[in-house]
Amino acid sequence: MGEPNRISNGSSLSTASTPPSPPPPPTPAHNTLIQPSATKKRRKPKVFRAIKSVFRTFPIMPPTCKFPSLPGGRLPDSGQRVCGTLFGYRKGRVSLSIQENPRTLPSLVIELGMQTNVLQKEMNNGMVRIALECEKRIEKDRTKLMDEPLWSFFCNSKSYGYGRKREATDEDLHVMELLKAVSMGAGVLPAANSDMNGPDNEMAYLRAHFDRVVGSRDSETLYMLSPDGNNGPELSIFFVRI
Repeated sequence: MGEPNRISNGSSLSTASTPPSPPPPPTPAHNTLIQPSATKKRRKPKVFRAIKSVFRTFPIMPPTCKFPSLPGGRLPDSGQRVCGTLFGYRKGRVSLSIQENPRTLPSLVIELGMQTNVLQKEMNNGMVRIALECEKRIEKDRTKLMDEPLWSFFCNSKSYGYGRKREATDEDLHVMELLKAVSMGAGVLPAANSDMNGPDNEMAYLRAHFDRVVGSRDSETLYMLSPDGNNGPELSIFFVRI
């Protein structure tokens, strides 16, 4: 699919066909990713009161409906930015990793019920809306939204099974280590533990900065920030308890 660590400015996972890539680079001797900032983890995001109610709930839209748009097509500044990475083998399930920044350990990893090549096709068609939905908990249950273990997973209003939160694996950390110097872009990486060549054994990835907007304890949204300042996000990820 391309040379290892190739980065493009496009907003979709790379699907180009090229000759087999060279053998993968050796796994780093040790992981150099650092723990997220404890201060930032405790700090509540600053969201403008005037628009807070707009993001209070984002129910799953039926196929005939459109997601609501914002005035002018631009996003509010929530005061909190995170690094998001979608990655996976072409015929394997895609995973979502959220980091404070590219140099920190993942604070959240969710394995999504969708093959990477299917997500590639969706992204090549235009804007993508990912929704992760779970049931509301009883009032006394203080489980944080991002600590939910299982989600119903939708992409552009189509159901793709479930999203499952999991601990970061050695392979996840290997990918994050290789992408530590990448703040934004899309491309492919060679398989970490495979003697086979070919596009099916390459790791496709899309990395970007996201603006995090918290509507309530049951609603959070990540909006991908465009590097060229285009109106509106090409990728949005909704976390909702309903």
